[in-house]
Amino acid sequence: MNALETVLNGLMQRYQSRVPDVEKVLEAMVQEKLISSAADIENDHIAFRTMGVPQLGMKSFEKIFLHYGYERREAYHFAHKKLDAFWYSPPNPKYPRIFVSELRVQDLSLEAQKIITSYTNEVPNDPVDNLDLDNGLEVDQFLHSPLWKLPTFEDYATLQAESEYAAWVIYNRYYLNHFTVSVHNLPAPHNTCAGFNEFLKAHGFKLNNAGGEIKKSPDGYLLQSSTVAEMIDVTFSSGETKRISGSYVEFAERRVLAQFSHLEPSQIKREHRREGFEAGNADKIFESTFTTQTNQRT
Repeated sequence: MNALETVLNGLMQRYQSRVPDVEKVLEAMVQEKLISSAADIENDHIAFRTMGVPQLGMKSFEKIFLHYGYERREAYHFAHKKLDAFWYSPPNPKYPRIFVSELRVQDLSLEAQKIITSYTNEVPNDPVDNLDLDNGLEVDQFLHSPLWKLPTFEDYATLQAESEYAAWVIYNRYYLNHFTVSVHNLPAPHNTCAGFNEFLKAHGFKLNNAGGEIKKSPDGYLLQSSTVAEMIDVTFSSGETKRISGSYVEFAERRVLAQFSHLEPSQIKREHRREGFEAGNADKIFESTFTTQTNQRT
């Protein structure tokens, strides 16, 4: 196992243990014979959230995966949410794409900026520069280690009132935000977002309905949906125990591009399907962790 595989496996193991919906979705898929085991699933992409401060953010985080052969691709901007993002293509199609976003901290109120930097300033320099990126276990440990102290509930609540993304990151740090099932590789009728969503709802899963349960790119070739984030019980440094938003599961349908529509199903490979992401889709997927969606679980 190479360093990248060690990192990816570590991310998924911890993610599955912390997000019960992952195991529930996999169990339902096996039960309904959509897959024989979790290994049959193609992971379309994984996503991370970061704080846009000089020593952290995307410029720091991307060093890890650029080292492993990923390539930075298109940029995305989310004006209302004050976010920027890039996606990264893998060195081999057997690995997931990566989507990394960051909060434009300087665009928040001075109060929010002060709260955020009171935590991020505990990291004086870019921590990735101190890692041996060829040591997968060391990188895996880093991605699951707190970068700054546990926040107070007061700070969390203040940030949440202005930016739910900021609140999520101040508590969860670099924790994996979600992984994504490629539904187009599943047997019919579950090989579309529409078909798979019906399967999910039949099994009791709550779906993010921001902008509709299915988020569709203008060209019609990328469709995405997601569960509403798990609510987790956490204890803040100030002593309060609260239920806050954790992570979720996403589902993607990448349709075959028009120029390859003549291909037989057995001939279709990853490069024949719609690539990249769509800002309009991602904008609504972000809301899987927002209270407007997680209230569905209460």
